[in-house]
Amino acid sequence: MSSFLISNLLNKKEEALKPKVVLNNNAEEKLEKKIQEMDLIKKEEGTQKKAQKLNLNYINLKKITINLETLALIDKEQAKKFKIICFLKTQKEIKIASVNPLTPDILRLTSQLEKKYRCEITTYLISEESFQFTLKQYDYLPKIKETKKGVEITEENLIKFQEEFNNFENFKEKLKYASLTDVIIMLIAFGIKSESSDIHIEAEEEDVKIRFRIDGILYTIASLDRSIWPKIISRIKLIASLKINIIDQPQDGRFTIYLSNDRIDVRISCLPTAFGESIVMRLLRSSKVGLSFEDLGLCNLAFNQLKKEIKRPNGMILTTGPTGSGKTTTLYAILNKLNKPNVKIITLEDPIEYKLKGINQSQIDLNKNYTFVTGLRAILRQDPDIVMVGEIRDLETAEIAINASLTGHLVISTLHTNSAAATISRFLAMNVKSFLLAPSLNAIIGQRLVRKICPFCKEEKKILNETLEKIKKILQKLPKNYNFQYDLNNLKFYKGKGCEKCNQLKYKGRIGIYEILLMSSKIRESILKDEEISDEKIKNLAIKEGMITMVQDGILKALDGITSVEEVFRVTE
Repeated sequence: MSSFLISNLLNKKEEALKPKVVLNNNAEEKLEKKIQEMDLIKKEEGTQKKAQKLNLNYINLKKITINLETLALIDKEQAKKFKIICFLKTQKEIKIASVNPLTPDILRLTSQLEKKYRCEITTYLISEESFQFTLKQYDYLPKIKETKKGVEITEENLIKFQEEFNNFENFKEKLKYASLTDVIIMLIAFGIKSESSDIHIEAEEEDVKIRFRIDGILYTIASLDRSIWPKIISRIKLIASLKINIIDQPQDGRFTIYLSNDRIDVRISCLPTAFGESIVMRLLRSSKVGLSFEDLGLCNLAFNQLKKEIKRPNGMILTTGPTGSGKTTTLYAILNKLNKPNVKIITLEDPIEYKLKGINQSQIDLNKNYTFVTGLRAILRQDPDIVMVGEIRDLETAEIAINASLTGHLVISTLHTNSAAATISRFLAMNVKSFLLAPSLNAIIGQRLVRKICPFCKEEKKILNETLEKIKKILQKLPKNYNFQYDLNNLKFYKGKGCEKCNQLKYKGRIGIYEILLMSSKIRESILKDEEISDEKIKNLAIKEGMITMVQDGILKALDGITSVEEVFRVTE
């Protein structure tokens, strides 16, 4: 027998004599599991070392219990996209963990969380395995049933409550015995019927005051017992999707009331005060946005001047006045006039109060660093014909808007000043260059809102001689080209007596009084020559050029029986 065969037989014999280890299925699984555990430990150790190297916090999420409410602070889609988990939240601190905590997206998201919850953010590095393990916990979050946005109030219920309220006293009496659910509907129903812009619910030491802002004036309508205040405020917060348990911080929300022929957006503002939270509900009616350019209330001369200016292909048109003077309404009326299929209009607003068909409206969001400046830069890349900027607040916004108006765009915007003439000095105070400002401006609209005399109880009113002389002096300064049709020696004025139609308020509705400052060559020349030009000088130049002042426009409307002399002087002086 050959030596090779003998060696082979001996090796086989040795193998046969060795003890054999047979692993059953359970043992194999245990071994595999042990190997995986060792592998995970090595990966966690690697992640921990990486965190030390990058000077980051480290955590293994498998070893902690996460509150589901805390987990939900970042939705599942964002968590998956950015590989980020929120695992702890206290009143002062939020802790988040991410596989890639130093990426720009994560830094941006943490900044948003910091602003939203006003907490300090601490970031941790986690392993991929730790993240995937925690991501599965989203499956245990309660499923939210999809519901129709807004609160539906049936036409029948709305009409029912409105028919029951004949006046303020009647409403006050019925409110005392209303159920909690009915109180909210009654407030909104009567707010709509009385054409209120805002409903104020204010907690005081002894009771809760209900006040309505009607035609710009606040009226105390009723009071409620303090004992039901917590239930009312919780109900309103529930409807507006606000946090019921937060009572020491301001909150903003909104809900929508759907009617058969209209839609009312209700904006809610909650503010902590000494005796409890104060709530203001602003009623925004979609039907109100339909105000036409012709219905603004401009006198014939001013109407024709402004109509010509808004047809120009470039330049800037500004509306000015204090808060609540109807500037946004004027802008929307101009946009409605300019809105045509062959024209692209983009707006930048904060907030978007009304939705306009055929117009691209963009909402400012400071939490996402989307400001008027960044938005305006982006808008100009969208090839618009007309741009509306909700408000010019700073130099950077002003410069971009002015440059846009000089490069083929029609720009319309608002500014907070007391008169049309004051707009020039406001821009110069912002350090806008006069050589850019002068050619960019087309027209400046100064405006106020005055209450209209109730047509159902209007009657003639005698004016004091002193006031009458003052009015005559104002009217004598009207432009020579204005066709004044009244006899200065026989001027008649009117007032409201008070009736059921106006709830004894004597006024019903509002209208604008205006002054239109057109940028003539003389005014442009004055701006270029004198950078410290006064408001008075600009105003006098504009009057010489034919501008009708706000007070003159108001007096003319008073002569037409639209408003009262007292109302004109109230808003202009």
